[in-house]
Amino acid sequence: MSDNATNFLYPFLQNEEKGTLAEVLAEVQASTRQKCQEVVTMRQDFIESQAEQLVQTAQAMAAAFADGKKLLAFGNGGSATDAQDMVADFMQPASGSPPTSSRALPALSLTNDIAVVTGVGNDVGFDNVFARQIISFGEAGDMALGFSTSGESANVLSALQRAKQMNLLTIGISGYGGGQMKAAGLDFCLTVDSSYVPRIQEVQATIYHTLWVLVHQILDD
Repeated sequence: MSDNATNFLYPFLQNEEKGTLAEVLAEVQASTRQKCQEVVTMRQDFIESQAEQLVQTAQAMAAAFADGKKLLAFGNGGSATDAQDMVADFMQPASGSPPTSSRALPALSLTNDIAVVTGVGNDVGFDNVFARQIISFGEAGDMALGFSTSGESANVLSALQRAKQMNLLTIGISGYGGGQMKAAGLDFCLTVDSSYVPRIQEVQATIYHTLWVLVHQILDD
């Protein structure tokens, strides 16, 4: 681990008086437990406030999949990897319990094609890199799911607005209490009430993996 990363994650290690190895390890253990408790608490807060909306989102997605529609997911940076992970999960037949379905479901990450992303970004602007793909790949009834830790990502918001105009099911997963994404009139907006990006993304990962499980369970019923 680099010195910068160590300073950020464990600032107490930079104290002149570091103490014994056992004391340092105890500090690291306490810090790790604190981080784990923070994300557990945030997950609990999300479920307590938005469990019903989470289930409704899964029901709407399952209905779309049952109707032969596809999922289009997108985001920037860490949210791009979340979109890729979610799509990979839906495309890969599920196994185990839960869920028990063996079906693969149609999904596409709009962050994957670097030629498209850089081409559109260079020619017509980065704010359009996802909206242009919604225009090309989206059909009425499909699902457009945008990730944003801030809820303010211009290219994500633009794509979701385009998806609304094209009658796609629009879903946002946001942090910072929702930001502009929450006010955008989406069909569903699942929000994490935090401004700390690492914790936001950890809870967002729980959200989309839970959607994956719920969708399969609904389709299996």
